[in-house]
Amino acid sequence: MKFLLASLGLGLAPFSAIAAETLDTGDSAWLLTATALVLFMTLPGLALFYGGLVRSKNVLSVLMQCFAITCIVSILWVVFGYSLAFSDGGPLNNWIGGGANLFLAEVTRGSINGTIPDSVFTMFQLTFAIITPALIVGGFAERMRFSAMLMFSVLWSVLVYLPICHWVWGGGWLGQMGLLDFAGGTVVHITAGVGALVAALVLGNRRGFLTVQMTPHNLTMTVTGAGMLWVGWFGFNAGSAVAANSDAGMAMLVTHISAATAAFTWMMIEWLKFGKPSALGIVTGMVAGLGTITPASGYVGPMAALFIGFSAGAICFTATLYLKQHLRIDDSLDVFPVHGVGGMLGTFLAGIFVAAQFGGAGLAEGMSIGSQLGVQVIGILATATWTAVLTYFILKVVGMFLDLRVSEEEETEGLDLVAHEEKGYNI
Repeated sequence: MKFLLASLGLGLAPFSAIAAETLDTGDSAWLLTATALVLFMTLPGLALFYGGLVRSKNVLSVLMQCFAITCIVSILWVVFGYSLAFSDGGPLNNWIGGGANLFLAEVTRGSINGTIPDSVFTMFQLTFAIITPALIVGGFAERMRFSAMLMFSVLWSVLVYLPICHWVWGGGWLGQMGLLDFAGGTVVHITAGVGALVAALVLGNRRGFLTVQMTPHNLTMTVTGAGMLWVGWFGFNAGSAVAANSDAGMAMLVTHISAATAAFTWMMIEWLKFGKPSALGIVTGMVAGLGTITPASGYVGPMAALFIGFSAGAICFTATLYLKQHLRIDDSLDVFPVHGVGGMLGTFLAGIFVAAQFGGAGLAEGMSIGSQLGVQVIGILATATWTAVLTYFILKVVGMFLDLRVSEEEETEGLDLVAHEEKGYNI
């Protein structure tokens, strides 16, 4: 109970000081490590994971997009992003932060956030802001213009990521309601998944979708990137405890359990359905397990992690097949069925398995499982709705100034040459 009350306090002012602010070198060392791990998830983890999944003529375009997003989001974060996400917004604080920390004015060498340097907390949160729009790349891979991608990523970060981050972690209305989202089920995975789905719908399917073979060109690269994501995710989830303590240890344990269970579940379902297990299937299941445990990782125990991992493997596998084969939507790299569905599932299940009778941290005082689930559903719906509407609006605005999609001839030639005048392979 004590841990959950502290966690809910973190939701009101995420990861800020619960007690007197005194620098702890152990906590600081762990957060420095976790920050590096989360950035490692994007570069090179996600870049390699996505890069191997596309065709060889588009591999550099995906790597380039991940790198460019890392750069532009970092600049935005310094100028105003961190301030809007985590500063007091005054009368508008339920919805967005204020301008007190523009250009990181209050992040000094000696400023402390809880038990860690303010600079470390700022950088840790930046890595989350980076990977979220980078995940969306998988929804429009192989067909979006680089210039349009850059403008979209900037506007999406400002209008979607920053407000929702503030709602949940920066003192906004969802955090005040008591939403359980330990490390980004709503803030990262639902926003990225829904954003990718809307982008896939607006841009349309790739030429030859479901009629031409579009197999991954380098699964070795993908599996390598997946391994980096698995390891990096320990920083993502265990780092969100913002302390080197037993809470971080449990978050790391349940993260691993869910990833392993989901990967094995996906592999077995695929084996039974298609006759052979695939490397692509097992790593996709792993990512589904990681995304699904993310919002619950600070609140649940090992047995719950087994159930969450199994559910992630089965449900995200089904969602992936349904989206492509029945709805015929070309979410190129399965961002919505893996991250969007996984984020929704994990956010919902956190409201159940937080209960002490299931081995969780315990419900907050005055909360029942039913009332907590009500808050979780509101969080899911609000996040998904805001993301869907604003993503559609942003794409339409960008389309007024730039062509969103390359021409048919350019798509056939490949984005590596068209956008960057380079080849991934010169053999």
